[in-house]
Amino acid sequence: MTTIDFLSLNFTTENDTEAHFVSDTFVSPMLKRKAILHFATLCIIVLSIIGIFGNLLTIVALVKCPRVRSATAVFIVSLSISDFLYNAISFPFSASDYILQKWIYGDALCVFYPFTQYLNGGLSLLFVTAIAINRYVLIAHQGLYEKIYQKRNIAMMIVGICLFAFIVLLPTLIGAWGRFGYDKSILTCTILEVDGRSSKAFLFIFGFVIPCITIVVCYARIFYVVKKSSSRLNMYKTVEMKEKKSARDFKRREEEWRVTRMVLIIFCCFLVCYLPNTIVKVIDEQNKYPVLHILVYILIYASASINPIIYGVTNKQYRQAYKTVLMCRRPRRPSFSSSPNEHPANRTSTT
Repeated sequence: MTTIDFLSLNFTTENDTEAHFVSDTFVSPMLKRKAILHFATLCIIVLSIIGIFGNLLTIVALVKCPRVRSATAVFIVSLSISDFLYNAISFPFSASDYILQKWIYGDALCVFYPFTQYLNGGLSLLFVTAIAINRYVLIAHQGLYEKIYQKRNIAMMIVGICLFAFIVLLPTLIGAWGRFGYDKSILTCTILEVDGRSSKAFLFIFGFVIPCITIVVCYARIFYVVKKSSSRLNMYKTVEMKEKKSARDFKRREEEWRVTRMVLIIFCCFLVCYLPNTIVKVIDEQNKYPVLHILVYILIYASASINPIIYGVTNKQYRQAYKTVLMCRRPRRPSFSSSPNEHPANRTSTT
């Protein structure tokens, strides 16, 4: 099967041309609400610029600065790459889509564009899930941390996440379970039904609900472990802080908790941004309320753009890493390990 034959599976309807352009006989309700389209265009442009610059800065800072390197940082870099690609790829299509109020890029890109959107959106949540599991193992099962988060294991986790996100979208990509195409009612390319079926409900369960449940369970366990050991931590803080080594260990534990709290904030923001979009796509598959689709679509761009702001606001070491890159300073060497039980080989592997 050639590439052209493969892509043609997604475009087998009778009026193929009309599926990608606003026809004379059909006027989208969104065209009657140009103020919404202009507002959406402005938001997308602003959020995309923030997302492209912020995520690129995060990638460079985490790679360049040894003080923030850890197994967690590898997943955060992967998350930033996913968000960067989401903004960089979607920005020109989305902006022109709402400005021109029609799709002008042809059939192939009308498949590529929503596919990359769903792929990067799924990757973002899966990487947040991987980070939550990482924090849980670090805090609740420190003895297993070194064995699990080694160089090769981390690479396999990242590759596995990418493959999983691609495989769940493959049936839609080949047109076997819904298809990617242009939806005139919301003026963008998305998942369309084929014979009354689409993969939106499946993606909602396996790409959203299950990862969210996993994250909630991980953080419930983290808070349980922290609460259970609070008395020992207080004793540790008041007695052992007198020794230099203990002070260093205590500082390290505080930093780990700050990173854990930061990841929790990221997840909560992701939930606020993605949950409305996911619910709207599931309950309104016929796109009877196009304005809602446009508004929740803006939230997705916000989700891919606000993480660098969260890093900078909630974590001192990330702020220092950003300053190092922006001011072209020489990175400081770490004075203590970023993870209580992280082996030096693991720290090297995250470079």
